[in-house]
Amino acid sequence: MDTTLTDRLTKIWSDSPGLHGWLSTTDHKKIGKRYLVTAFVFLLIGGVEALLMRTQLAGPNLDVLSPEAYNQIMTMHGTTMIFWYAQPILSGFGNYLVPMLIGTRDTALPRLNAFTYWTFLLSGVLLYIAPFMGMAPRGGWFNYVPFANDIYSPGLHIDFYAFALLFLTISTTASAINFIVTIFRLRAPGMSIDRMPLFLWSTGTTSFVIVFSLPALTAALVFLELERLWGLHFYDPGAAGDPLLWQQLFWFFGHPWVYIIFLPATGMISMLLPVFCRRPIVGYVWVALATVLTGLVGFGVWVHHMFATGLPQVSMGFFSGASMTISIFTTIQVFAWVATIWAGRPVIKLPMLFALGFIFLLVIGGLSGVMTAVIPFDWQVHDTYFVVAHIHFVLIGANVFPVFAAFYYWLPKITGRMMNETLGKWNFWLMFLGMMSGFFVMHITGFLGMPRRVFTYTAEAGWTLVNAITTLGAAVFALGVLVGIVNFFYSQRRGTPAGSNPWGADTLEWSIPSPPPVYGSVHIPTVASRHPLWDEHEEEADPDNRRVLADGKQVLATSSIDAIDGSIAQMPEESVLPLVTALLLLGLSLSLVFSELWWAGGFTLATLLSVAAWLWPESKEMTA
Repeated sequence: MDTTLTDRLTKIWSDSPGLHGWLSTTDHKKIGKRYLVTAFVFLLIGGVEALLMRTQLAGPNLDVLSPEAYNQIMTMHGTTMIFWYAQPILSGFGNYLVPMLIGTRDTALPRLNAFTYWTFLLSGVLLYIAPFMGMAPRGGWFNYVPFANDIYSPGLHIDFYAFALLFLTISTTASAINFIVTIFRLRAPGMSIDRMPLFLWSTGTTSFVIVFSLPALTAALVFLELERLWGLHFYDPGAAGDPLLWQQLFWFFGHPWVYIIFLPATGMISMLLPVFCRRPIVGYVWVALATVLTGLVGFGVWVHHMFATGLPQVSMGFFSGASMTISIFTTIQVFAWVATIWAGRPVIKLPMLFALGFIFLLVIGGLSGVMTAVIPFDWQVHDTYFVVAHIHFVLIGANVFPVFAAFYYWLPKITGRMMNETLGKWNFWLMFLGMMSGFFVMHITGFLGMPRRVFTYTAEAGWTLVNAITTLGAAVFALGVLVGIVNFFYSQRRGTPAGSNPWGADTLEWSIPSPPPVYGSVHIPTVASRHPLWDEHEEEADPDNRRVLADGKQVLATSSIDAIDGSIAQMPEESVLPLVTALLLLGLSLSLVFSELWWAGGFTLATLLSVAAWLWPESKEMTA
């Protein structure tokens, strides 16, 4: 390899040294790793909150937590896991992997990408300021009105929840736009839309779902704060408002969100399964179509959560049918995975082990979801621990297990070190057994009639044994996660070097060294099939160095459908302005929480000036 060329590319794409470079980087790999670490920290925080709740419920009439403390911890747990862990962890993988999967050197909007991370981090900081002030949110992650109104929830508890979420929606929406542009305009020449890795189908689908679903949550939160702070009556039935409006808006966002935190994980499984089965995935086209249709039909399922609110039977029948229909698309994916395993020659490595666990848990969670789509059954189990069991099988089974599979699969690429197999097996089996003993038993707890969201119960209720088993299972699951963390740090010191492609994988990220150089690939690759590293095509063959692009931070833009060579796009230099803008938005959010309108006006003006400086045209550079 031409060392002069690689040295030049390294100089072009490297960040400034020291603190300035750390704060101003727009390198998608560094931002992806920050997303992964930060989201995993939120997973650990949410896990500690879950263990506190399970300790309170381990036996009857315990007083480990007061009713107020339990409500606050329950709210923080659900909010943290669903909003600050489940989607951002997938954004971390997307940030790191998508540019390498499509053979480019960065995302389409690098500064916006950096901004999405800082707003994600600072929105979490805003949320967790509240507990240290004794004002943690206490209305549940769903935050139903009228309980969330100022009459029943005085103080700033709910305001911290609302403005932290509004802050987070900025990050999530901007990130989705960045993924859409990157996937559709920066793919390597020849990577037509029917040759994309399935992770790009799932990430692209969820990005569109985010853009169209998040405005409903934003509107719901704005209406709530206008009612709490300035006395408007969007949810007040005494003034022509309607408390069900919150549920309609929240779940119009909330059910698509289930697929936002699920579909990218299925895309990762669809990529790693063929590698360990030693054959292409069965039904690529059907899996891609099922992914897109899941995102589309997901918008017609939100009343699934409102069957007990007294809505007309005709409308509930429609949403019940939609809830059952959407299971067909997941069934197609499961069939494709099972058929790939059956037709291949499976090699049971750690990523494959977690993938198999994911499929098993997904089927259980999917079946319980179809059960709750049946309206009379839903009436019986609504607001019982059966629903808690279902959501944990969906969120843990269909998110946490694929995430661990992805960690074991891609950490050798990210770090250059292989993970320890023995510790990894302990990691899997403790998590799997803890999951089954902890959360499967919750179905029985629900059938026994235990309501969700209660902080204690009597011995006479008959729920002592099942709650003790669930608490023990949660502890075993937590131990499994701890073993996984130990494995990571152990492997960074003692793991064997990974090499560029330790799994014999088929996608472009495995064609470059581990860990990747700052510029990714020396030559922008070309693609001739869905499996570029398994065909006979030489991806980086470029005798005239036409695809080196070494005259600055440059990437190759291609057409959105067929990925035909287009133009050369100039990427912006690193900048601290994304961080400055995010900090100003944090100040604005805090000002609104405390109703300091003069401060809010000042931060609004400063934010606009920061954005103007960010977008000010620069010579030969894009400013996004």
